[in-house]
Amino acid sequence: MYFKKILLAIALIGLAFAAYFAYFVYNAMLTPNTNFSNDEAYVFISESDTYNEVREQLMPILDDIETFDALAKRKKYVNNVKAGKYRITNGMNNNDIINSIRSNNIPIKLSFNNQNSIEALVGRVAFQIDTDSTSLVKAMTDKLFLEQNGFSEATILGMYLPNTYEVFWNTSAEGFRDRMLKEYNRFWTKDRIEKAQAIGMNKDEVMALASIVYEESKQKAEQPRIAGVYINRLKNKWTLDADPTLKFAAYKLPKYQNTIIKRVLNVHKEIDSPYNTYKNIGLPPGLIAMPDISAIDAVLNYEEHSYFFFVVDAKNPGYHKFSKTISQHNQYAREYHRYLSQQGIRR
Repeated sequence: MYFKKILLAIALIGLAFAAYFAYFVYNAMLTPNTNFSNDEAYVFISESDTYNEVREQLMPILDDIETFDALAKRKKYVNNVKAGKYRITNGMNNNDIINSIRSNNIPIKLSFNNQNSIEALVGRVAFQIDTDSTSLVKAMTDKLFLEQNGFSEATILGMYLPNTYEVFWNTSAEGFRDRMLKEYNRFWTKDRIEKAQAIGMNKDEVMALASIVYEESKQKAEQPRIAGVYINRLKNKWTLDADPTLKFAAYKLPKYQNTIIKRVLNVHKEIDSPYNTYKNIGLPPGLIAMPDISAIDAVLNYEEHSYFFFVVDAKNPGYHKFSKTISQHNQYAREYHRYLSQQGIRR
């Protein structure tokens, strides 16, 4: 009789323990455990983050961090933190949250527009992904990478095509650089390469000219005509006389840093630089800025015509007037210079 009582007591204790365990499991795994009013919240986990750092992010958005801790330990997440951007939706339970931050890394939209240097591009990219500016500059200017992929310090900016890309937030500096190389190679289709060869240019030369075209005009409709002017000058072995290259050369000098050149003057034409296309025949050694895809395609599909000159249209700034003769060009140029003077633009 006494033995039966012991068995009964053990059974009751077992049932109580099972009930408690079931309650714990239900509470830890299946009860909603979010504490925010929006539809969703996001957690950003760096490669170097530990569980404690993840926990710090989760505390403000969870009702009960202790039940989360308990389940995270049982599921061995505490020693297996995964970097990335993760979504937690309102009403998720601990089990769903752990599964989400373990395996559902969400891509982000990384965007950059036209930049005039690697450093400027780095400044645009660094705050969008989980890497620092120093690492990006180092990866993007790595001499071995440049050599292996046919780039130089003067041409590497052309590898980065302004656009919006889907990447992971925890993309490394090298990962970003390598992804942009893939996009660059994808851009240079067989058709584009054949068009470059047809005008006697390689990819770097197309990009260099496209950077000038883009700096001359942001009007996509005009870009093929402007490209055609420069192609005509190149074919006839003229100097390009491209004002944007003078500005680029000037900004490399201490005298002109932290200034804005609004009007190109004769003094700028005397700058000793391989980018001075008033002094040097042919294309500059590299890009002066990052061109839009529209400008690249404008070079590859340039407009065939007999224009050799163009100048900003004084009556319609942003657009240009084109000329076949120097006399006609000088007339348009005088109109533009008068416009600049009327606007008080002296330099």
